[in-house]
Amino acid sequence: MRDKSDVRIMLKEAGILFLITLLSGLLLGLVYEMTKEPRRLQQERAVKEACIAVFPEAKESGVELAFEELDVAPSPGLQEELAQDNVEIGAVYSASDAAGFYGYVVEAVSTKGYGGDIVLYVGVGADGTVNGVSILEISETAGLGMEAPNVLVPQFAGRKVDSFVYTKTGAVPGTNEVDAISSATITTKAVTNAVNGGLKTALELLKGGAAHE
Repeated sequence: MRDKSDVRIMLKEAGILFLITLLSGLLLGLVYEMTKEPRRLQQERAVKEACIAVFPEAKESGVELAFEELDVAPSPGLQEELAQDNVEIGAVYSASDAAGFYGYVVEAVSTKGYGGDIVLYVGVGADGTVNGVSILEISETAGLGMEAPNVLVPQFAGRKVDSFVYTKTGAVPGTNEVDAISSATITTKAVTNAVNGGLKTALELLKGGAAHE
């Protein structure tokens, strides 16, 4: 049977542990609050840079585009179709300047990348042409899937198609095919599906079929 001194020691140690846990929680909360605004601003900058990147012709001509986030979402039918490809649609922006409407920028997320989620932005012009793609978040295998920004992204720009497919045998010019990354089929599929999700959402908006939330 434990004597009173053992009980006091146990209570003392439990109290110290409780204080350490409490202080750690308070410090973590304080750090989170202190860094919340800088993180928000950093995220906003990253999103703006991604939006600008998918309308390169505007940047090259010196046009300063304004990006307005819209309160829209893909139609239920399109959402169901994209879900089968493990794609989710995030923010949607309209791109315009003083002269008028340029197109849409759509955030698309593939939840089936080899190393996790792949977040990218798809810029689609008013005529339905894919102006560009910018990958914001990717954690694939170095030297393989991580080559997506260099190997896959350039292949989508300037293409006017309803969707893309990837091939391992060499893309045929003038079609909707893109060359897969060698030995990185999972990444290729995830990126292609995400781009298709962004493209289809933008095309639906251009046709007036998207849903307002």
